[in-house]
Amino acid sequence: MRILLTGASGFIGQHLLQALLAEGHHVVCAGRKARTSTDPRLATIHADFANDTDKSAWLARLSGIDAVINTVGIFRESGTQTFQRLHTETPRALFAACAESHDVHVVIQLSALGADREAETRYHLSKKAADDYLASLPVRAYIVQPSLVYGSEGASARAFRTLASMPFTARFGSAPQLVQPIHIDDLVAAILGLLRHRLPLAPGSGTAMRVPLVGPEAMPFTDYLGALRAAMGMGRLRSVTLPGPLARLVAKLGRYLPGSLIDDDALSMLDRGSTGDASFATRLIGHPPRPVTQFVSAPGAELARARLGWLLPILRGSIAAVWLLTAIVSFGLYPVEDSYALLARTGIPDALQPLMLYGAATFDLLIGLGILFLPRRRLLWLIQLVLIGFYTVVIAWKLPEFLLHPYGPLTKNLPLLAAIWLLYELEER
Repeated sequence: MRILLTGASGFIGQHLLQALLAEGHHVVCAGRKARTSTDPRLATIHADFANDTDKSAWLARLSGIDAVINTVGIFRESGTQTFQRLHTETPRALFAACAESHDVHVVIQLSALGADREAETRYHLSKKAADDYLASLPVRAYIVQPSLVYGSEGASARAFRTLASMPFTARFGSAPQLVQPIHIDDLVAAILGLLRHRLPLAPGSGTAMRVPLVGPEAMPFTDYLGALRAAMGMGRLRSVTLPGPLARLVAKLGRYLPGSLIDDDALSMLDRGSTGDASFATRLIGHPPRPVTQFVSAPGAELARARLGWLLPILRGSIAAVWLLTAIVSFGLYPVEDSYALLARTGIPDALQPLMLYGAATFDLLIGLGILFLPRRRLLWLIQLVLIGFYTVVIAWKLPEFLLHPYGPLTKNLPLLAAIWLLYELEER
């Protein structure tokens, strides 16, 4: 088959792309960035889900396409990447074009459990709007609704392993918070099964079918974390329950924290639960989907990465605190005249001492803020290595009493330098 795949650069899309090629399909990836490949079965067309909200933008792209699989999705909005555009408006335009196409025989829409009549969050409602529209069209369609999806390199799976590896985790409220996780390989195999066998549509259901894809067992979310912890070779998970009002307050604040997994919508979806009938996945795969106990394939490596997931932010925060506190102290908590005296001993003329003191304090402040808020810090770590190394050499030469001080104010720069070097090496390029 010749298949148009949207969202091929995403976590699920990447896995699905490789599986489709392995099955012998020809795949056309629709995305904002060109994909280079020597495989003659793989092609790329430019498409932007944030802007391509008109049916006419998709009709020409569907020439010679037998099937369309839409995997585009976001968990949190950012700039032009909104639920309304990416989950509703553009998918509707794509689906309308599919219904008019003489070539497209089947559409598979990756939705989510919870995108139904009881949907409340913007995530679920935006997915439901596209699902309902697709179901109303005269084109054969399968609306795939997975629970949590686990893959070793998936962002959510990394976050959940990190939570599972911490000394304790928090349970938000007292709701059961049931989930039914499915492994990415089983999810992809089930979608391939839909292409091969096409589940028969129920009488009176029209041309669309909603297909829940879940693992074999429903469990509370904290039990899921506990199972991941056990699979990584760790002991029992300890959890602290936050009362409902406090949980909701923390969730609301989480919306404003960069990288936070929890916000009020996420808590609402977690409280509602995400479970379904595992028989669909079993039928499509040909065997029961794997249990959570078999999710972790490399316990040692994944445990190390999980621990780094929460230890590195602590390390980054502590180093940022050093720079911020140094700036605050230099701005006046430490007697300014004493600071000038130290600068004079290093050879700084009187006229330049205020500039050097407050200029250095401002630079320290900017470094601390940069560590906390910059998305990429690789260059910043290098700047710190050079700056601390320079400070250490100058102070050891000009103010040797700090080098020989029993509290070791200068020698403590050595582990600080080592920690910054570690962060530099682990920073994403």
